[in-house]
Amino acid sequence: MPPSSNSVLRVQSNFQFRCIACGDLSDRASQDFRCARCGDLLEITYPQWNEARPDPENLKSFWRSRHVSNDPIDLSGVWRFRELLPALRDDQPIITLREGNTPLYDLPRCARITGVPRLFAKHQGTNPTGSFKDCGMTVAATFARSAGFRWVACASTGNTSASMAAYAARGGMRSLVLVPEGKISWSKLSQALDYGAVTCQLRTDFDGCLRLLQELVLRAPVYQLNSINPFRLEGQKTLALELLEQLDWQPPDHIIVPGGNLGNSSAIGKALREMRDLKLISRMPKLSVIQAEGANALVRTLREADGKRLISVQPETRATAIRIGNPASWKKAVAVVNATGGTCEQVSEFEIAQAKAEIGAEGLGCEPASAVTLAGLKKLVKQNFVQPEETVVLVLTGNLLKDPDYTIEFHRGDLLPASAGSSTAAMNNLRRPPIVLDATLDAVIRTLEQAEKS
Repeated sequence: MPPSSNSVLRVQSNFQFRCIACGDLSDRASQDFRCARCGDLLEITYPQWNEARPDPENLKSFWRSRHVSNDPIDLSGVWRFRELLPALRDDQPIITLREGNTPLYDLPRCARITGVPRLFAKHQGTNPTGSFKDCGMTVAATFARSAGFRWVACASTGNTSASMAAYAARGGMRSLVLVPEGKISWSKLSQALDYGAVTCQLRTDFDGCLRLLQELVLRAPVYQLNSINPFRLEGQKTLALELLEQLDWQPPDHIIVPGGNLGNSSAIGKALREMRDLKLISRMPKLSVIQAEGANALVRTLREADGKRLISVQPETRATAIRIGNPASWKKAVAVVNATGGTCEQVSEFEIAQAKAEIGAEGLGCEPASAVTLAGLKKLVKQNFVQPEETVVLVLTGNLLKDPDYTIEFHRGDLLPASAGSSTAAMNNLRRPPIVLDATLDAVIRTLEQAEKS
């Protein structure tokens, strides 16, 4: 039988739930993952670290040695760092698709454009379902199955639904997806359908879907897998652990991430704080969040309310993964930005489109939401927040095929109105529309010669 609707999740002895507002500690969490005392969000903490912290050099050695292991738990780029994750019972199998293990690329073309020579991209789009969501989903889905749930659910703009449906299917669970009608990439929706999710397109936006889900989990035996679930953030934080390992534990000066529901920035910030406290690193990079101008709730919250209260917006952007106006993890993100000395910036649809094409010209490609990082970096360089001699890592959250319609429209010149500057020389030089030709050798050669001159 599935758990009752008023069930709680009990935890292993190595961690507790802590409220981010009042600090209340508990060994259990209700299914809305809200503090029983004040109603704010929970995070996972490891009280045993206060008494006996793991040796940082031993940890680095353990993690390095697992690269050559064929044990399924070591083949996961998330569970490879399990000493810093919630403990599993010995008889508790993980749900894994070999997530993580994502590459760190240099960006020579974008480095020349921005004037920042040491520019890198941590490309989370190489995860099994094509986005960073998989790193959190392996942990959260594993604990959902351990707690006895048959159904998991999420509200989504696309990537979360794809990831959740895949991990639910892999773990023998059923999945329910709530998505806003007409405001999701069909490529992302097709993944959820193929992985067997019960998919509901609701006549509302993402925030409306999330509100309904919060009500649902309190009345039905359904386990919530949105990023307010703290197990999700524990998995997602391994992105930062893996990044620092790839940099030989030498922190970059800046990590720049897209800002949607703000779970990713919260998770990376938590990892940076824990790595510093465990002496895995000597200092924290500045973590900065970039949003689309049409979905800039965190930007406005920091600028107009000094981070003290959320200023919600009616979101509108073609970068669907970050089309969120009422981000659930805004308090965590504010704390991370402040603690690391980072900042928050917004970019226009024109700037996103141009940056996405520039990343594509590196041979990498990404979804539109990922491209806000490069667009934001350009602004931060102009503001002298980022210095040319500093090392910068952009987090690319999803792959190119997450939103192919966006890419096709860009290269055909149909994405942006002329008033948005879409016909500038810089944009035209980035476009590569398909060329219709007669099926003759001469026609192909002429096209090749013209391309050589351009």
